Amino acid sequence: MIKKYLKNISSLYIDGFRNMKLGKSLWLVIAIKLLIMFGILKVFIFDESLNSKFKSDEAKADFVISNLTKE
Repeated sequence: MIKKYLKNISSLYIDGFRNMKLGKSLWLVIAIKLLIMFGILKVFIFDESLNSKFKSDEAKADFVISNLTKE
């Protein structure tokens, strides 16, 4: 019974995506934007990590605690 419902739901989505015209191009735009946001910007802007800034675990822990408890 559950398999029947899952099969109906999956066929609904598969047929819906197959028959889409405008939606396919919109999904492409969304995928490109996500690729830019998480792929390219992460590499160039958010490249710093704790391993590159601090050598010891104590220094990393102090940095994290001080940033979490900022007022």
